[in-house]
Amino acid sequence: MKAACLCRALEDGVVQCLACAHFCRVAPNERGKCGVRENQDGTLVTRVYDRVVAATVDPIEKKPLFHLHPGTTSFSIATMGCNLTCQFCQNADIAQWPVHNDGDIPGQAMSPEQIVAQALAQGCQSISFTYTEPTVFIELALDTARLAREKGLLTVFVSNGFMGPNLIDEVAPVLDGANVDLKAFSEDFYRRFCGARLDPVKKNLVRMKEKGVMVEVTTLVIPGLNDDLSDLAAMADFISGQMGPDTPWHLSRFHPAHTLTDRGITPRATLDAAWQIGKDAGLFHVYTGNISNGREDTFCHECDRLVVARRGYTTDNYMTEPGRCPGCGTKIYGIY
Repeated sequence: MKAACLCRALEDGVVQCLACAHFCRVAPNERGKCGVRENQDGTLVTRVYDRVVAATVDPIEKKPLFHLHPGTTSFSIATMGCNLTCQFCQNADIAQWPVHNDGDIPGQAMSPEQIVAQALAQGCQSISFTYTEPTVFIELALDTARLAREKGLLTVFVSNGFMGPNLIDEVAPVLDGANVDLKAFSEDFYRRFCGARLDPVKKNLVRMKEKGVMVEVTTLVIPGLNDDLSDLAAMADFISGQMGPDTPWHLSRFHPAHTLTDRGITPRATLDAAWQIGKDAGLFHVYTGNISNGREDTFCHECDRLVVARRGYTTDNYMTEPGRCPGCGTKIYGIY
């Protein structure tokens, strides 16, 4: 166990966690909604600091991140736990395990030093905190990110964005990139299907970009739930207007998962319509993924020159100068 950061003591031994936007008030011997942050005699502790449940080398495009050193690999780690309860979670066996189980949390003991050493040994250019929600294991993520920066590695969050503003302030100086889920543009959807709220996610997306983090957004398009074209248009306008038109938007095909099995996969026509909505909103980079022959190439938004071609996780980078269009020299959003 390790003392948690981002918390404050209240009366009667109650501790308020400030890591995520639930701001749980945790009574002694109780846990927050995530199941991994626990009040032990008036001290909030993390139950997962060194309990790594996944440690894998992934293509950076798998996150998905298309604008952070395309074609490289990222050492990807996770612990058990999440602060959301998404009915369509593809990693529910590890993300939601702690809220349904007591006792010791599974995982391999790995220190920040060991994580960074493995990333370097595997030839990775970055470390990704992914698969579950890095907000709930922020202590491990922060310590690892600080050490990674010293060793020349980039760091990445793959997040649901439902974090407290103090967490963003704390992590932004050592966080290079993030892919954040914008799951829908409806408060009702977030309450019913995720156990969360939309407004904090919107504010955090803007805050992360303002803090200098390279942000890409992903929306899993679910038939009949968040695929209303007017809602997608409002989402695209928000990304373009509030985050900036350079913000990449990934539109991902839904496949039945976890408890949401009452509908089929997303029709290609829906993804194509959503892609056009994004372009009509002025977004420079819109992608469709989790589908064969998706729209995954990166083009210059000024001259439409092909900049990065993708076939699965294979990339061809045509930039002759990092971050610049090889045709007109326009700066392409990202880290190259």
